[in-house]
Amino acid sequence: MSSADIGLIGLAVMGSNLALNIAENGYTIAVHNRTASRIDDFVGMATEQGLNDKVVPEADLATFISKIKRPRSVIIMVKAGKPVDDMIEQLLPLLEEGDAILECGNSLYSDSQRRFEYLKEKGIGFLGIGVSGGEEGARHGPSIMVGGPEEQWKNAQPILEAISAKFDGEPCCAYLGEGGAGHFVKTIHNGIEYGDMQMIAEVYGIMRDGLHMAPGEAAEVFREWNKGPLNSYLIEITGHVLDAVEPKTGTPLVELILDKAGQKGTGIWSAIAAQQLGVPATAIEGAVAARSISSRKDERVAAEAVYGKPAGLGGAHVDLGDLEQALLAGKIVSYAQGFVVMAKASEEFGWNLPLATIAKIWRAGCIIRSRFLDQMSAAYAQGENTNLLMVPDFVEIMKTANGSLRKIVAVAATAELPMICLSASLAYFDSYRQALGTTNLTQGQRDFFGAHGFILTDREGEQHHDWPSTLEH
Repeated sequence: MSSADIGLIGLAVMGSNLALNIAENGYTIAVHNRTASRIDDFVGMATEQGLNDKVVPEADLATFISKIKRPRSVIIMVKAGKPVDDMIEQLLPLLEEGDAILECGNSLYSDSQRRFEYLKEKGIGFLGIGVSGGEEGARHGPSIMVGGPEEQWKNAQPILEAISAKFDGEPCCAYLGEGGAGHFVKTIHNGIEYGDMQMIAEVYGIMRDGLHMAPGEAAEVFREWNKGPLNSYLIEITGHVLDAVEPKTGTPLVELILDKAGQKGTGIWSAIAAQQLGVPATAIEGAVAARSISSRKDERVAAEAVYGKPAGLGGAHVDLGDLEQALLAGKIVSYAQGFVVMAKASEEFGWNLPLATIAKIWRAGCIIRSRFLDQMSAAYAQGENTNLLMVPDFVEIMKTANGSLRKIVAVAATAELPMICLSASLAYFDSYRQALGTTNLTQGQRDFFGAHGFILTDREGEQHHDWPSTLEH
């Protein structure tokens, strides 16, 4: 007899925590895993937490499907890419019209779009769902971004809203559009996250290498900042990371962690998507580049031996208030770029992405939750997809904070301390507010070597110039 409200395949860390979250919210969940022993391990976890009466474990895939009430919603939590397609093919013969596959991994949005179209022809729904919040979020309430057929979203909506994070009682879960909309928004979320983390790291670099602050001292600064306009999850955890001590040596943990960052693809995808859509996202691109540079540890060590260590601040003064404002300005630019990318994608793919709603569901549960998302949501609720840099609240902040960003980037440049992300944010801000740019020269060059044409300010239509030949005779 069908007894489960929903099914879940893939009981690794994220899948297990999501399943426990569903059970804790009063829903019966059928669970399956390719390796049967992991099912037993999960049942043990559920039993320890008093949730085993809400769990229907099943090692046989066909029997697992039969245990789920129709119309079925089946969450799959497997590795992105081919494993998702393989799992879909295994499920197809077992599902019936009106059922849905809910793919909750970090998949490329174009893959989700393809799967949506493929399954639509077969009468099966495909929901590509972005889930943000990591292990803790999956267990206690993530931010959930849903894309796919609206009918199947409505079937799963009560459960997804119940398990999501809440902000002032509102679920941080929303339907964002068809096809790959949900995974696209999650991708841009992660791109903004990359930028946010890199900017924090650059500010930490000033504290460590410029001001010679110990990790504990820097932690105290971040704790103070978290009480003000920078209040956010990433600022909060930065204080904890800087405060941590490695138990065997008593050394600050951050001083022992190797300075090589990994990346799983979503940051790169967000940068590529921005480029493909013709939208500048320099903070995201800078953050991706910074991680790539970090991975070349041996080259960096060799280069320092050739060029010497950074000059340092010397007698230059760095005010912590300026550092705080610089980080605030950089973060606003990063968010602004991300939202412009989403607005362009919405237009390009016909998704009608609700930007105000996206800002709302990012207020809790997700990695980039921060105080100013309320202001962003209010701005987009006015009905215009305006760049945040033109929204009155943010104009006022940036008028003040951009001066601090300018000071910090200038000091860092002189001190030879890298600021790949904060400097990119400043350059974007300055380019965005420059009424007369310099691409008039670029357009002239393009016409010279490629006859691409240009527009003159005093007449209509595309023009060309009769340029002299540069070939030697």
